Amino acid sequence: MGKEKRILFTGGGTAGHVTVNLALLPRFINEGWQVGYMGSKEGIERQLVTGLDVDVPYYAISTGKLRRYFDWKNFKDPFKVLKGIFQACSVIRKLKPNVVFSKGGFVTVPVVLGAWLNRVPVVIHESDITPGLANKIAIPFASKVCTTFPETQSHLNTEKAEYVGAIVREELKQGDSQKGYQLCEFTDQKPVLLIMGGSLGSQRINEVVRNHLSTLLEQFQIVHICGKGQVDPSFDQAGYRQFEYIHQELPDVMSMADLVISRAGSNSIFEFFAHVHRFL
Repeated sequence: MGKEKRILFTGGGTAGHVTVNLALLPRFINEGWQVGYMGSKEGIERQLVTGLDVDVPYYAISTGKLRRYFDWKNFKDPFKVLKGIFQACSVIRKLKPNVVFSKGGFVTVPVVLGAWLNRVPVVIHESDITPGLANKIAIPFASKVCTTFPETQSHLNTEKAEYVGAIVREELKQGDSQKGYQLCEFTDQKPVLLIMGGSLGSQRINEVVRNHLSTLLEQFQIVHICGKGQVDPSFDQAGYRQFEYIHQELPDVMSMADLVISRAGSNSIFEFFAHVHRFL
């Protein structure tokens, strides 16, 4: 047991803060690491991690959102974060991981601080050119910050930063378009438009699409990833399929798509590019 390599992943709030971890988890498992995941009790990260084909222990902790605007929740959420720090610290003390890998999102702040208090090295991955608030708070407690863009280093002002590029899930390159057609009940006789507003959805994109749905359907079959709680059954019709979120079937849907419209973070953009690049 003493020689086992152990890594604890964290990241959540949106799918973009989880997908990099999902790309790395199988690689570490295949190399013999003991892996675990720490996230919020009800966040999308729990749904995605517990839905994996492999058994990854999930440790839920309390977390609060860090807001830059006035909200009454700002007065109670710091206590949730404090509770989360104690919970993370306790779990990490028992697990004794060799390293914690943090992808970002508000849930990671208690985890990073819990690791720091236990003197466990933390590696942070920053997908965007400029770090978000959670990573800005966590970076001083990290040992290394891996970046998607080389320009990010100039915004971090730290020698911890190292450019590694984008991390993309391998399974996205293995989609089957026929399975995508079957899932959506589409045909290959008409172009497919994939509209994706992120895991939380974009109300504005959803509104525009639905307001112009009849016109769009004249030219396209449409698969619409609307976001949590934003599916509207009143718009259901032939050639238009709505989903809150697509996980396991996403490679098949992407393989089927002829055109993508997305309010995407950098992770999704690189995943789209990697998928298209395999056909070039």
